[in-house]
Amino acid sequence: MRLTTRRGTVAALTASLVLALAACSSSSTADGGATADGGSDAGTITVEHAQGSTEVPADPQRVVVLDFGALDTLDALGLDDHVVGVPQSSPVPDFLSDYKGEKYTDVGTLQEPDLEALARLDPDLVIVGFRSAAAYPDLSKSFPTVDITFPYTNFLDSFGESAQILGQIFHKEDEVDAKLAEIDAKAEEVKAQGAAAGTGMVVSTSGGEVTMYGEDSRFGLIFTELGMTDAVQGVANTPHGEVVSFEAVRDANPDWLFVNDRDAAIGQGDAKPAEQVLDNELVAATTAWQQQQVVYLDPQRWYIAQHGLNNVPAMLDEVGQALAR
Repeated sequence: MRLTTRRGTVAALTASLVLALAACSSSSTADGGATADGGSDAGTITVEHAQGSTEVPADPQRVVVLDFGALDTLDALGLDDHVVGVPQSSPVPDFLSDYKGEKYTDVGTLQEPDLEALARLDPDLVIVGFRSAAAYPDLSKSFPTVDITFPYTNFLDSFGESAQILGQIFHKEDEVDAKLAEIDAKAEEVKAQGAAAGTGMVVSTSGGEVTMYGEDSRFGLIFTELGMTDAVQGVANTPHGEVVSFEAVRDANPDWLFVNDRDAAIGQGDAKPAEQVLDNELVAATTAWQQQQVVYLDPQRWYIAQHGLNNVPAMLDEVGQALAR
């Protein structure tokens, strides 16, 4: 769908997650910097985001990123040289491994940013989202901070609005639009495959326990955007999924089973892998198992990063390639 349709969708979904593109005056300073509405200082813009409105420097040069999906988007836009700090104490996804090491300051974890490390960096901008969003009130007292969290419902529309916040800040709106158009086209291709593939079920394993996710979850785009029919309707939208028994998996009998290994995602290397957790006679009775239509999703992409202008196409490809087998 076109970006012009994408804009405004989030506000209609939930008033608490307003991700409309920021209002900024068309006036310019002598050096080309934008001037925000309301007569604020030259060289700043005001953006609206999930937790309010923030005045930030135009094209900030020292950025701390506390969300790996947002980091993926900055990387896709060629803004790696703007990043000075990332939460390396959280497992950094392998596809963002360039951001590990001494070049980038470790600023704690996604859930608990290191405020002292941030103070030493004195960034021009801090970007939070999802797991780090709770730190926004504290961070925004000291640094220009924006929250790019978005609701999972209408995933592509919501993600598009979120990506455009970063596009606006860094004057990369056209680049973001182009990448979103490519993502929309790819999603339409996969959706045709999904619509013809039958029913699907998304489960996650952790500590030997199995939970399932529905249309309103972080994995919901498999159903809402990629055409799969959910084998179980009305699944509760909880952060770690709704606990489900192996008998319930058998009874749902999905044609396709999509699996997230949460232990692998968070670095619990000594935990039993998802393949072993699900290897029992109850799950083996499903069409998905018998037809070898069990897809083990990349947990770093789907569970840890969740979004990003490079990551989302990789997520769509993962589903499309599985359905094409």
